[in-house]
Amino acid sequence: MTSRERLQAAINHKPVDKLCLDFGASAVTGIAASAVHRIRMALLGASHQPVKIIEPYQMLAEVDSELKQALGIDVIGINPPNTMFGFPNEGWKPFSLSDSTQVLVPEKFNTTRDEQGNTYIYPKGDTSVPPSAKMPKGGHFFDSLNRQLPLDEQNLNLKDNLEEFQVFKKKDLDYFKQQIDDVHKNTDSGILLTLGGLAFGDIALVPAPWVKHPRGIRDVEEWYLSLAFRKDHILKIFEKQCETALKNIELAAPVIGDRIDVLFVTGTDFGAQNGLIISRETYREMFFPFQKAVNDRIHELTSWKTFCHSCGAVSELIPDFIDAGFDILNPVQCSASGMEPGRLKQEFGKDIVFWGGGVDTQNTLPFGSPEDIYREVRERIEIFSKGSGFVFNAIHNIQADVPTENILAVFKAIEDSREA
Repeated sequence: MTSRERLQAAINHKPVDKLCLDFGASAVTGIAASAVHRIRMALLGASHQPVKIIEPYQMLAEVDSELKQALGIDVIGINPPNTMFGFPNEGWKPFSLSDSTQVLVPEKFNTTRDEQGNTYIYPKGDTSVPPSAKMPKGGHFFDSLNRQLPLDEQNLNLKDNLEEFQVFKKKDLDYFKQQIDDVHKNTDSGILLTLGGLAFGDIALVPAPWVKHPRGIRDVEEWYLSLAFRKDHILKIFEKQCETALKNIELAAPVIGDRIDVLFVTGTDFGAQNGLIISRETYREMFFPFQKAVNDRIHELTSWKTFCHSCGAVSELIPDFIDAGFDILNPVQCSASGMEPGRLKQEFGKDIVFWGGGVDTQNTLPFGSPEDIYREVRERIEIFSKGSGFVFNAIHNIQADVPTENILAVFKAIEDSREA
């Protein structure tokens, strides 16, 4: 099988010739820049320019074509034209990470540093406005800053939380067409596309770090409180957002056609370590109708499989995710309560694809021995691969401070499983 054929078989629950593998195709299945640099050094040597930061919010690096081939990765990701901070990935310039790794960042990746050594980054690279995110001294990624303006309870304006949701312009559609054409014609990889603007209440997006002067409900704590105390207002936001999302799907579908395999739809987290963040009833009332509307429109107009990312203990919601029309669940956080791999595969494996779950990134990967990691990866592959419907990835992104030998143990286990 080609990589594209392998991905298509896996996501359609059909037999594959060997394990299907993704690292780097999305903002939740990637690898931090320092780790990518070290993997390249270990496998390919030093004869390469510095790695590129293509997702600056989490400081994730491009997994370039040479490294993809060396690791046997089957999926290529296509992202929106602008990053989480509102600037495009272009005009590369050098930047030094906290561990002294030298990388390349986009030209509008403009930062300042305070006396304590904290690093601040700015929406659209504009340092004349307040920063939208902060990387603590010695840190490896950014956290959004609270730029919440005072709320007037009697005069909340829907438009304030909708300014970033816009109907695609021709230039947006042309961008996606060109990117997809290039990958589809020049590689045999499977393709995962992130259009943006399809997720409802994704807490990483609520602060809008790409907007210079965000208005409305933008504080994380205030947003969660609003799900309970401003329910009608949030539902109206979702209704308007859904109108734009459906319109953008209708615009994108004929331009993209059947040249992609998977569409990243949502990254909204509904689970914590030991249970749901919101009740199942609240999910069914506030999120399910809009997610179903989006999935239904995608499936009506395209052959794309829809990708749902939700961290935490979400086993209680998996039947609802399936009813909402999601084809794929990520990151499959097996360390959370009720997320035991064998149970998940047995109960839901025929109805949803598991994309992730390959190794525990909270404990085993950063703190275990290479032998622990090898054993866990082989066990997870054995469980999730039965009957197909599995794309291997770690449980969320591989972080910068994971020991190199531990990361290599993951790929050694994958390689051995493919040869078994």
